[in-house]
Amino acid sequence: MKAYSSCVGEGPFTCEMFGEEAEALRAAGGEYGAATGRPRRVGGFDVVASRYGVLVQGATEIALTKLDVLSYLDKIPVCVKYDVNGQLRDDFPTGVELDAAKPVYEYLPGWKQDISGCRSFEELPKAAQDYVKYIGEVTGCHIKYVSVGAGREEYFEM
Repeated sequence: MKAYSSCVGEGPFTCEMFGEEAEALRAAGGEYGAATGRPRRVGGFDVVASRYGVLVQGATEIALTKLDVLSYLDKIPVCVKYDVNGQLRDDFPTGVELDAAKPVYEYLPGWKQDISGCRSFEELPKAAQDYVKYIGEVTGCHIKYVSVGAGREEYFEM
């Protein structure tokens, strides 16, 4: 599971960002199609969709990837609920309700430093540690691995 959201192709993507905010995240994460070079759709971490994904897959552990991508941010966007026709929801809607869903964002503190050299949870800045803990709590799933770069060795086990 990525530390933020991305999407390829069409269809509902509730937490999608646009404009300069999206361009910056896309560039930081290298979110372009490998074959086509087409820009991927990006957004903040989606608690609602991620919790649902953990549930339907029966996941018991998560490998949290691309944490390092968020290092440029002063504050980190997290989609915590959906606004569906004026009703705040934290369950994953389907059909026309998903089409109507709008993101409700909260922001967590950023860490504004390179974390690619970290090889343990304890080496992460406190704000990055808090973010990892938060993702585990809101998804209800243990985070076993955290990647802090694209290299094969740029990760650690929790």
